[in-house]
Amino acid sequence: MTHNNILPLEELKKIRENLKSENKKVVFTNGCFDILHAGHVDYLNKAKLQGDVLIVALNSDKSVRKIKGEKRPIIPEDQRGFIISNLKCVDYVTFFDDDTPGETIQTLIPDILVKGSDWEIENIIGREIVEENGGSVITIDFVTNTSSSEIIETILERYR
Repeated sequence: MTHNNILPLEELKKIRENLKSENKKVVFTNGCFDILHAGHVDYLNKAKLQGDVLIVALNSDKSVRKIKGEKRPIIPEDQRGFIISNLKCVDYVTFFDDDTPGETIQTLIPDILVKGSDWEIENIIGREIVEENGGSVITIDFVTNTSSSEIIETILERYR
């Protein structure tokens, strides 16, 4: 499963440079997005409203395992990428293998860096590089308390 807006970082960097020359505001966010749910979609829609172009960096399967444990992700990266890349609000998707998106943010230097409101602004990876380059960092409130982990627990409880 491929989609033409899922790009390697180096290719996306060239697009970012073109967007900058066109004075387009690039919004960046990242996450595992393992089991897509209403909270994810609301969050991504709100992120897109912050600028002209939304780039989503997805944790690779290797990265998800490091962060969430060996049983995750439930949905493999090619499928997660396909799903996220097909949301109307998402313009581009890339993947990263590290624990954090720091290197990806350093490469793209978005105009606006978005994370969920469960993050304190001063703890958001990439904040300094974005702000040093004249960008801003914002947090978005979640409308639902749904999480992929809670969905997994619900499934396990109901089907044990």
